[in-house]
Amino acid sequence: MSHPHPGLGTPPSLPPDGLRIVALGGLGEIGRNMTVFEFGGRLLIVDCGVLFPETDQPGVDLILPDFTAIRDRLDAIDAVVLTHAHEDHIGAVPYLLRERADIPLVGSRLTLALIVAKLAEHRINPVTLEVREEQTHSFGPFNCEFFAVNHSIPDALAVAIRTPAGLVLHTGDFKMDQLPLDGRLTDLGGFARLGREGVDLLLSDSTNAEVPGFVSSEREIAPVLDGVFRDAKKRIIVACFASHVHRVQQVLDAAEAHGRSVCFVGRSMVRNMGVARDLGLLRVPPGLVVDLRDVGSLPDRNICLVSTGSQGEPLSALSRMANRDHAIQIEAGDTVVLASSLIPGNENAVYRVINGLTRWGAKVVHKGVAKVHTSGHAPAGELLYVLNATRPSNVMPVHGEWRHLRAHGALAEATGVPADRVVLADDGMVVDLVDGQANIVGVVPCGYVYVDGLAVGDVGESSLKDRRILGEEGIITIMVVVDAASGKVVGGPELSARGFSDAREAFEQVRGIVTDALAEAMRSGMVDVGALQQLVRRTVGRWVSDTYRRRPMIVPIVVEV
Repeated sequence: MSHPHPGLGTPPSLPPDGLRIVALGGLGEIGRNMTVFEFGGRLLIVDCGVLFPETDQPGVDLILPDFTAIRDRLDAIDAVVLTHAHEDHIGAVPYLLRERADIPLVGSRLTLALIVAKLAEHRINPVTLEVREEQTHSFGPFNCEFFAVNHSIPDALAVAIRTPAGLVLHTGDFKMDQLPLDGRLTDLGGFARLGREGVDLLLSDSTNAEVPGFVSSEREIAPVLDGVFRDAKKRIIVACFASHVHRVQQVLDAAEAHGRSVCFVGRSMVRNMGVARDLGLLRVPPGLVVDLRDVGSLPDRNICLVSTGSQGEPLSALSRMANRDHAIQIEAGDTVVLASSLIPGNENAVYRVINGLTRWGAKVVHKGVAKVHTSGHAPAGELLYVLNATRPSNVMPVHGEWRHLRAHGALAEATGVPADRVVLADDGMVVDLVDGQANIVGVVPCGYVYVDGLAVGDVGESSLKDRRILGEEGIITIMVVVDAASGKVVGGPELSARGFSDAREAFEQVRGIVTDALAEAMRSGMVDVGALQQLVRRTVGRWVSDTYRRRPMIVPIVVEV
């Protein structure tokens, strides 16, 4: 799917002293973050993530950025800078490296460790460069300085990109927790230093731009978790993102304090926590973590499971537990903690899991009833701090749906950024920074690329439309044998249906209607099989619509003898 921009055409050639910015994802959506910077014919990419499908995209596993705009320029890419290791920022890297395997990946220690582990599953051995805050590296014409930012995963970075065209600051995802668990603050002082130098363009996280005030500290979660562990009489199951090392650390601390062994459940959870432990980012007391095979031998009051599935993903461990399709069977008295916020679009799936867990007698604790999670994104008060510290000449809100982008744009204007210097762009829009002014100058192809099993890009909107019809309306197949020479139906119509009606007599009436329509058409000289099939489709479709008020998929098969 691509958003139409009828007022925009192909962008002009980039001036020699200009910097071009094209988001191939992450604008007007939360996910699929990927921004391409171009200067002097060279490219720098910041992030390369995935978007997770919604209910109207049946059968789709992942949605990738559209690489069409850069596919014939892969050799011009100097590096991919990864701001942090969330899937919406690194999940599409394997698919980009399939097109050019030696693109250097630049990121912090944890970010690279997690992406290398992911790429190993794809049998890709990447070229990597580890960086940390307060370091500067050049990639072609792009001089990049890295800054610590606080987020819901350790080792997140912001990046300042210097070119002769100007200074751009890309914040990545961030918040400004003043009491972070790892003591790693967002470098507001570094941002202010850039502001004194002169930030020509600020690209900043917009996810919580509509939320007033300041983010709650991660430290406020620990006492709530401690209370949950204190009150629970049987097993505790905590579901959170497989990358939220800080939250898992709090769970480990609470489990140790209350004499519970911990078991990680879910492949990504086991993998990521293993990486975090090896890097020293997760403190695991000896003997605390046990294997899933050993859980059955422990008393319920001594068990804590840390699981994936906080967003209601159908195949996740928690969803399977709710459906009783997992080795862990939910029982009355179990306590389940959903230690995450709801990603927009996932609400129905999450509440379906909550209801499934509650049905079996579990007590479910979530953000709506207890403070078991705090956001990883800066709300409006913190975004104002960054805007005032950096004093940018131009602002381009990123990472958010349109309501978030517009809210962030309004904050920028409130701090004194002129309205014509606030760039509200969509995926595929081309923004040029020339002579200190950022403007939208055109658009490049930028649709959704669907991953369906092993197929990448083979499924399009027409296929998804067919799937939606099949799922919602069912399918009717009609086979008819005709003798075009005599103008007669000599076999059928034979009708079969799936997902439409179980009554065998449902189609008796339409058989005669189809036979009469075909006979009349052939008497009028219609003998082309394709035209006869279309006639059958229209005839049956009209009858079904009038009789049942339904619009199923209709597959006509006309055989000529």
